[in-house]
Amino acid sequence: MSKYANSDIALQNITILDDFWNKYVKLVKEVIIPYQWDILNDRIEGIETSHCISNFKIAAGEAKGEFQGAVFQDTDVAKWLEAVGFALSFGRDEKLEKLADETIDLIGRAQQPDGYLNTYFTIKEPDLRWTNLMEGHELYTAGHMIEAAVAYYEATGKRKFLDIMCKFADLICNTFGNEQGKIHGYPGHQEIELALVKLYKVTGKKEYLNTAKYFIDKRGEGENYFLKEEKSEKYKRIFPEFANYDTKYSQSHIPVREQKTAEGHAVRAVYMYSAMADLAEQFNDNELLQVCDTLWNNIVNKRMYITGSIGSSGLLERFTTNYDLPNDCNYSETCASIGLAMFGKRMANIKKDASYIDTVECALYNTLLSGIAMDGKSFFYVNPLEVWTENCMERTSKEHVKPVRQTWFGVACCPPNITRTLSSLGQYIYFKEDNQIYTNLFIANETKTEINDIPFTLKLSSNFPWENKIKFEINGQSKTNALFAFRIPNYAKNYKIKLNGQEIQYKTENSYAKLDGLFKNDTIEIEFDAPATFIYANSEVRADTGKVAIVKGPIVYCLEEVDNGKNLSSIFIDTDKKIKCKFDNNLLGGSEILELSAQKIKPSQSNNLYSADKPEKEPLTVKAVPYCYWGNRKTGEMSVWIKEKV
Repeated sequence: MSKYANSDIALQNITILDDFWNKYVKLVKEVIIPYQWDILNDRIEGIETSHCISNFKIAAGEAKGEFQGAVFQDTDVAKWLEAVGFALSFGRDEKLEKLADETIDLIGRAQQPDGYLNTYFTIKEPDLRWTNLMEGHELYTAGHMIEAAVAYYEATGKRKFLDIMCKFADLICNTFGNEQGKIHGYPGHQEIELALVKLYKVTGKKEYLNTAKYFIDKRGEGENYFLKEEKSEKYKRIFPEFANYDTKYSQSHIPVREQKTAEGHAVRAVYMYSAMADLAEQFNDNELLQVCDTLWNNIVNKRMYITGSIGSSGLLERFTTNYDLPNDCNYSETCASIGLAMFGKRMANIKKDASYIDTVECALYNTLLSGIAMDGKSFFYVNPLEVWTENCMERTSKEHVKPVRQTWFGVACCPPNITRTLSSLGQYIYFKEDNQIYTNLFIANETKTEINDIPFTLKLSSNFPWENKIKFEINGQSKTNALFAFRIPNYAKNYKIKLNGQEIQYKTENSYAKLDGLFKNDTIEIEFDAPATFIYANSEVRADTGKVAIVKGPIVYCLEEVDNGKNLSSIFIDTDKKIKCKFDNNLLGGSEILELSAQKIKPSQSNNLYSADKPEKEPLTVKAVPYCYWGNRKTGEMSVWIKEKV
């Protein structure tokens, strides 16, 4: 109960001052939140309509009409409100707050007398509440609403939204459980579990924590609940593709404590694993924590892309098998990478082990940002590592792959998920425990906190990831004993620390460099090398055999057609030649680019599809740009993995 629901240090006390991240973070209040509000109100022509606000008005009896949209359409409003809450954390805004309050009032008017809140079932299927947990997303939607209410409460101190969701959470606690007369089921799409833990943290109500634990412990026990549910007279199919249901899809095939591999729908999986980590911490459950570690290791060592994305299959958006990581037809949903970052943050915090943050950082710097255009108004739902524009065709195995970001989606979970993540970026920078401050990410910021009840201001200055020099200034009202720990990234070479201008020896533990002693007004400087490096995949990854990727610090690079011409697959990188790095102030708002020596197969001189003639190659210099920025100039081919010249 000593921590805030989303961060060890209150988010309103963390101010992002980072040139790299502020390209996006500043867009949240200025562009993204207003743009998405217009979408929620169906005010923008030429894009898929949302119907979100109109659904709430109909449910509240203030408008007439039918429910429209997906069964979980309410979550777009929830994640928008959560992003608003986080945005208000780093700067109150009377106009935005008034808009949010009016939306919360509408949500309250749509709530049913017993606390139930879901516009799909209120409007369309009022007699079918809780009869289709497999597909109905009632608990998933409730979870996102709860998270939004917690974020808004922590930012503003206003209780109305929190009270609305506590009333709904009380109904959920009274409806589900092992006791006689309750429903012995669990959600088809996990989310409620981690939300209930957050709600417990701000209210102290143990029932919320116990119900979250029930949902995790019950999952996969005995006869599968969803398969039993299908046999009920009240069961009504929502998604035709859920016929012949594979219980691995929802991680309900076996009890969670017996699971050893990441299976099924990737977003469902990492949301569940995040909740498992929360519960392991709250109940001091070492067995559950070990299960989390087993699943984490399976993901990052055998089922994750170099960009920190997960979910190999476009069919059912799911994990497949170890080392199955195709680049041109993968799904890699943006929400899944956000969920992976949430999971990794929790594991790192519980174990105070910075190695988890290597993956968190990778997901944030690469896939999170590839999911949004640099103007904040278009998005990738799917994040491929290779695109050939012409073969991204509808009614084919690649119809889910888009060569350009989309202005919106009928199922739009990713855009507001990106928004809430960007607006809460501060939660990933620090961990705080007693008098210990752990720095995880080198994102420039100024933070106010207390150490041993003494007010301190911490200021981190850097031009990371382009430069690997970090200045950390500590300013306290009086001297006190403290420990400052700084992450040592897995790519860092020659990691050096100076304290007040003098290089010092430091102790390392779990990938943190630790400095303890008396601090008041002190400066810590960190410097390390992170050269651009050729990376090879495990030989079991068939899709990447004979290919290389290029990584510099946390940034994965890619080739784009706009720089290197068509047919990127005909390029062979010469890995014996040095990679040249240079900063281009005019490229994509300022970015470091890489130049590499290569050869390229000349276009065929014959029109024959096949020939005995040996292809000719010509030398060239290719330019690589950060993967997170791809598609922000011209539409064209893109590739992360490039053939190696042998």
